[in-house]
Amino acid sequence: MTKPRIFHIALGSNKGDKFKNLQNAVDAIFRQIGNTKLISKVYKSAALGFESDDFLNCCLVLESDLQPHDVLGMLLAIEIELGRTRKLKNEYEARVIDLDVVFAEEQIINTETLQVPHPEMHKRKFVLMPLNDLAPKLKHAKLNKTVSELLEVCEDKSVLEPLNIWLKNPSKTLDFSKYNYIAIEGNIGAGKTSLANKIAQDFNARLLMERFADNPFLPKFYKDAQRYAFTLEMSFLADRYQQISEDLAQLDLFTQFVVSDYDVFKSLIFSKITLNTDEYGLYRKLFYLMYKDIPKPELYVYLYQNTTRLQENIKKRGRDYEQNIADDYLEKINSGYLEFLKSQKDFNVKIIDISDRDFVANRSDYLWVLGEICSE
Repeated sequence: MTKPRIFHIALGSNKGDKFKNLQNAVDAIFRQIGNTKLISKVYKSAALGFESDDFLNCCLVLESDLQPHDVLGMLLAIEIELGRTRKLKNEYEARVIDLDVVFAEEQIINTETLQVPHPEMHKRKFVLMPLNDLAPKLKHAKLNKTVSELLEVCEDKSVLEPLNIWLKNPSKTLDFSKYNYIAIEGNIGAGKTSLANKIAQDFNARLLMERFADNPFLPKFYKDAQRYAFTLEMSFLADRYQQISEDLAQLDLFTQFVVSDYDVFKSLIFSKITLNTDEYGLYRKLFYLMYKDIPKPELYVYLYQNTTRLQENIKKRGRDYEQNIADDYLEKINSGYLEFLKSQKDFNVKIIDISDRDFVANRSDYLWVLGEICSE
């Protein structure tokens, strides 16, 4: 997965219910563009350059997978959605909502539709003051000054009043605080690693990822399952046991919780499918000797996808050794997981059917999945 970009967005309104307009914009940005990391104070200031009602202004830090021009395009669409009608170019006017890209990390962009850093931001206190709340040490890529330095030398004489009301960050409505350890599970190609990555990134969680790519027996197993099944399952079990035992024993004061893209119990599910009866009996004894000492997830999320979608995802990610996986094998894995999960009395389990969802490409699907995870 590509690393999300950090954007700093300026918001303003001086028409209608100004505070509500700002909140509606913040909510729409979260729903449609990306995760809202921080929101500044709200400031009141006189209209600059024309006679009109006072403005309310703020800034936010946005994290998005989108390109800068796409972010701008979606911001303009949100303006229209919230009722803004742009008139003559370069003419000041009252507005329901105004949304601008101030920074796109350290990029310098100069096209007809987008200029970053914003060419007027260093002249405007109503941008610099809320931006200074969020990122005083962030450096302007062209002027080579930090936001706080730009604020000190800004010639704008406007007087800004910080308001004692705060915009709500919509990301805070998704509450993971009740869990210390969440395991995301699913069949081959279900998207468990992608989802665990996105949750860790958006909610400051510690990510625990299965080290399957380093297993030298996996490609051999797909070529000759009967010969390498027991060796593969034992190597996975040893590695999963070591990783979970060691990583979960280390407390991390700078993250909220742990999210993993597997649970060690998958070893028993896969081994029941791949091993013969005698091998499975021995494996099961060894598994439970280890399993009793391993921390268990407080929430176990199983991403269910139908076989057709799984095969599409497997083909799309293009791992050579996975391309000939049979439908029957995937169906046995799904059945094994569902049989195990439905029989568990001590697990907090959520089975989420994502067969008609694409939470990687579609943000609304991603937020739907998060809502399902956080729901009571």
